[in-house]
Amino acid sequence: MSTPSKGSFRHPTTIPDEKNHASRALDDGVQFLKGVGPTVAQILAKMNLHTVGDLLRHVPRRYEDRTRFRRLSEIMPGEMATLHGRVIAADTQGTSRKNFQITKVLIDDGSGIGQLVFFQQPYLLRQFQEMAHAGRWIVVYGMAKRSGYGPVEIERAEWEEVGDDGDALSTNRIVPIYPTTEGISQKRLRRIIYAALQSYESRIEEPLPPDVLLKHRLLDRRTSIRNLHFPDSLAMMEAARRRLIFEEFFLLQVGLARRRKINTHEIRAHRIVVDVDRLKEDLRRISSFELTGAQWRAIEDIAKDISSGRVMNRLIQGDVGSGKTMVAVAAMMMAVEAGFQAAMMAPTEILAQQHAIVLKRLLEPLSIPIELSIGSLRAKEKELARTRIASGESRIVVGTHALIQEGVEFQRLGLAVIDEQHRFGVLQRQALQKKGEQPHVLVMTATPIPRTLTLTVYGDLDTSIIHELPPGRKPIKTHWKRAEQAAEVYSAMQRLIHQGRQAYIVCPLVEESEKLQMKAATRLAEHIQQEVFPHFRVGLLHGQMRSEEKEEVMRRFKAHDLDILVATTVIEVGIDVPNASVIVIEDADRFGLAQLHQLRGRVGRGEHASYCILMASPRTEDGITRMSVMVETQDGFRIAEEDLKLRGPGEIFGTRQSGLPEFYIGDIVRDVQIMDEARRTAFELIENDPNLSLPEHRLLHRELQRSRAGFELIHVS
Repeated sequence: MSTPSKGSFRHPTTIPDEKNHASRALDDGVQFLKGVGPTVAQILAKMNLHTVGDLLRHVPRRYEDRTRFRRLSEIMPGEMATLHGRVIAADTQGTSRKNFQITKVLIDDGSGIGQLVFFQQPYLLRQFQEMAHAGRWIVVYGMAKRSGYGPVEIERAEWEEVGDDGDALSTNRIVPIYPTTEGISQKRLRRIIYAALQSYESRIEEPLPPDVLLKHRLLDRRTSIRNLHFPDSLAMMEAARRRLIFEEFFLLQVGLARRRKINTHEIRAHRIVVDVDRLKEDLRRISSFELTGAQWRAIEDIAKDISSGRVMNRLIQGDVGSGKTMVAVAAMMMAVEAGFQAAMMAPTEILAQQHAIVLKRLLEPLSIPIELSIGSLRAKEKELARTRIASGESRIVVGTHALIQEGVEFQRLGLAVIDEQHRFGVLQRQALQKKGEQPHVLVMTATPIPRTLTLTVYGDLDTSIIHELPPGRKPIKTHWKRAEQAAEVYSAMQRLIHQGRQAYIVCPLVEESEKLQMKAATRLAEHIQQEVFPHFRVGLLHGQMRSEEKEEVMRRFKAHDLDILVATTVIEVGIDVPNASVIVIEDADRFGLAQLHQLRGRVGRGEHASYCILMASPRTEDGITRMSVMVETQDGFRIAEEDLKLRGPGEIFGTRQSGLPEFYIGDIVRDVQIMDEARRTAFELIENDPNLSLPEHRLLHRELQRSRAGFELIHVS
């Protein structure tokens, strides 16, 4: 018996008749494929594989090179090996365990005897006995082991009979290993995907224009999908992956480029003329410190945008404490001064309440009324708020998603400020814009964003970066302490309080329920007051308190009527107490990096040395990494990059609800260079053909229309 030839991808030997061929499409259901019926279709559905297109986008998680055959006499224990041999015997044995059977198969490759071992698969016995009787050969892949002087054994081997068609998908080739689920083997999944390729490969269209393929030396789409699943070589597999990653990113960036083109050149907006001198004078009246150069540059960017006659879509990003809120306040003052209303939308009621409290305090000297519109208001309060908003009496409105619900109407909305944009969706952002006649949009984030995510999530926005901290801000010394060092931490805190400083103690995160969080915070406050610091004044702040209660607690803390504030993450934003110089975060490893960085930013706002103490005994590598990163750096951008590596964009930005595509093959951290290439090319293409009306862009336009990457933007024909 000769060595079987290397398996290769085989095209269908017959072309289906044109009528049947034309009826086939990649969104056909999987149940009509060869080897798939209703039962297997249900198993595939568990993996979200419903259509032929889903199967072709089911990316192997890794590959195994099974092209080099090993002889049984040469194999070492623990080695992953590909073998071929003649089946010479098969037998099934019982064990001491009831109803547990082991099937053993002997193969001979001319250099020795090997034994394959299968557990609880008695149906294989007859199949192997028939092969042994006929002297047929199989190709085997698996991990070898040897007991004493016995034959080489391979348990749970993958195997294929060597037929005359040379079409072994699992052996003698580079073999894809897929994400799978109970009820379907790798071998069967390979056969199903192979069947999909045989029947549908000719239906795969090429959306990328010829000049893009040529410029970036990309494979065509059919070749790429074929080599993604059954690569001719490792080099072809890499080339296929690169092309498909580029395509994913390119579709996204074309969508973003079109949106930006429409916003910049086609959507007209109210022209808001800004009296810069008066604005500076008003800002100095309400602010206790001089704004930084970076803040003024961001304010000037906004003034230029809103006076241009085109709709503003601008992102403000900067580190903790860099003063994004004051920039947003300046933008809202511009709108109000010009006779418009401004709306500020936060992702949670707690954050909305915090923003309302801060804005009321800041804008009180200018007599600008602030309206809070959130879902938990009583019916009568809600109705009154809506009346004031509709009449224009409320000049600045702060709220949650309640602002974009039916029933909330603005008299003249000129500016929408969106905080924590990644917690909203693109469509929610559009819904808020529809509350006015193309209001200007200012997006803020509480944490610096890695450049990678800026390209992906905010690619349609202009960006202003606030990279300076206000003068006088001192570095915060961060220490990681274990639970058993609590007494040492509290002793140091006591010394600082005796020196006249104040402290935060942040309650550990518990379950999602805010009521449970309230109980945990209440218990912690009682413990701190009664058992740890009975001689100090301890306050409590949590999300279940009424707005006026929160405001009173924060007022007392700022006035130094309280020494220690025990709080939940409600203090993450909106509190500025220069005299608070230490923050202790209990069970810090339960928090994400971005949140820890935000909490740390509550201190270090005054002239005194400040400290952040992370109390944590992490049990996971990720937990240890988070604590180490926090101790090592205060650079918000580096922290954001590390957070992205640890959690991934899906968890940070909630891509499901944000309307962003879920990349099936690309990784925006790993593949940032490809993202850059795709972005540059997409923006060049849209600059030259904004409506994708050229013949060579017809299939790209169609692909963008059916792809979620279009963000529902394809409304320019």
